[in-house]
Amino acid sequence: MLDRIREAAGAALVEDAGAVVAAASAMSGRFRRGGRLLAFGRGEAASDAAHVAVEFTHPVIVGKRALPAFSLGAEPSALPVLGRPQDIAVGIRPFDGDLAAARGLGMLTVALTADEECAQAEHVLTARSTDPLVAREIHITMYHLLWELVHVFQESECPE
Repeated sequence: MLDRIREAAGAALVEDAGAVVAAASAMSGRFRRGGRLLAFGRGEAASDAAHVAVEFTHPVIVGKRALPAFSLGAEPSALPVLGRPQDIAVGIRPFDGDLAAARGLGMLTVALTADEECAQAEHVLTARSTDPLVAREIHITMYHLLWELVHVFQESECPE
């Protein structure tokens, strides 16, 4: 049963690949303009926010450039204090309203959601699974894809 749930969620991620590419392209543009990534997550997603920040600041692939990223843990309330217009706010399983201040500052807003509403995010990447563990697996895959694609865009000569 779990294999079928995973397969369905993985197939849905393939269908949503264009949205992941669009978010990575926009993120790369912000990094090119001196932006930083500020990640947060609620509950257990706070550890995923820390993982996102580590991925961007300490690339594990030789030759990949470190990009400025910080984890806010479970504190999206720090976005209006620390955020700048050229920055990127990434919310993992955000509550509705968590990204409103970031959007108001002009930050690029990306939300990795499961069943949460996040109307204020410019890029909403949804793990389409009702199983919370499978949704988390899809989120982990999504942010690794974002990391890799941001670097692909960073290495290209074409601006986003």
